[in-house]
Amino acid sequence: LAGKPAQIIPKGLFSESALAWMATSKFDDGLPLYRQAALLGRFGGECSRNTLAGSVVRVGAAVQPIVNLLRDTLLDADLIHGDETELQVLKEPGRAAQRKSYLWAQMSGSGPPVRLFTYAASRSAETARGLYDGARGALLTDGYEVYANVAQTYRLVHLGCWAHARRRFVEAEAALPKGARTSTQPAAQFIAAIGELYAIEANARDGSIEERTGLRREHSRPVLARIEALLLAQLHSVLPGSLLGQALHYLAAQWPKLARFVEDGRYPIDNNPCENAIRPFVVGRRNWLFADTVGGATASANLYSLIETAKANGIEPYRYLCALFAALPKA
Repeated sequence: LAGKPAQIIPKGLFSESALAWMATSKFDDGLPLYRQAALLGRFGGECSRNTLAGSVVRVGAAVQPIVNLLRDTLLDADLIHGDETELQVLKEPGRAAQRKSYLWAQMSGSGPPVRLFTYAASRSAETARGLYDGARGALLTDGYEVYANVAQTYRLVHLGCWAHARRRFVEAEAALPKGARTSTQPAAQFIAAIGELYAIEANARDGSIEERTGLRREHSRPVLARIEALLLAQLHSVLPGSLLGQALHYLAAQWPKLARFVEDGRYPIDNNPCENAIRPFVVGRRNWLFADTVGGATASANLYSLIETAKANGIEPYRYLCALFAALPKA
């Protein structure tokens, strides 16, 4: 008689399709494991939340070789997007449950689409350097200073995010009394000028890299010159601690990175694609709130990486995980 096929979790309780359902339900649909357990119980499947959690942690560890291959592909990209968000882990050695850990997001901006998430207890420069070791080309991030250290260490072209810069002026304008919100206010002038940059990008979206570079040099550079002139005129006439002052100083500090996108049509104007990639995690976190252990946080990051990369490549995540979980034990 033929023996039982190899399982991704040796002698595991659940089939590959059941494990794929748990992973996509939690990490794509935002359904916490305790709700999954209740749903299964409604149909006669008596499984505790702890049983489901243990299986998810084990399958998340089993896919590590695939995540390693994703990292190799990511680091080969000519452009990488970077971001990070908070993650609370209750049982971290030597750390209080209330301390925040982080989920680092990385996304390829060229070549095969890769969405990679990594758990880390720290938001330090050392952690970031480890994540980008081997990167080449360009790095697009927000203004968090650690990324400047990464770009300098690995000699990457560092690009800034205009969406982050614009957001600060939107907040400054929103803080004004309604009667004071006019088009002549500095915040409104910056928002309008940044809007012109995005309008140029919209017109250049369907063109070739060379056409996009040409349009930027012809049309975006004059707009950048106006923004820079407005920045220099306003920078020292506003209280640094005010919302407008903070927006101006952020813009001034990031200016070389923000202006760099006009040099090459391959460079994006903002980091919105990476923020969109991290959004499913942020939405899901509202439901399940935290990770219980370091192993759980790492498994979550791995499974998020596979699911979001599958989606980015136009592949249905549940079917992909079913096929992967069945094939991986034979690899």
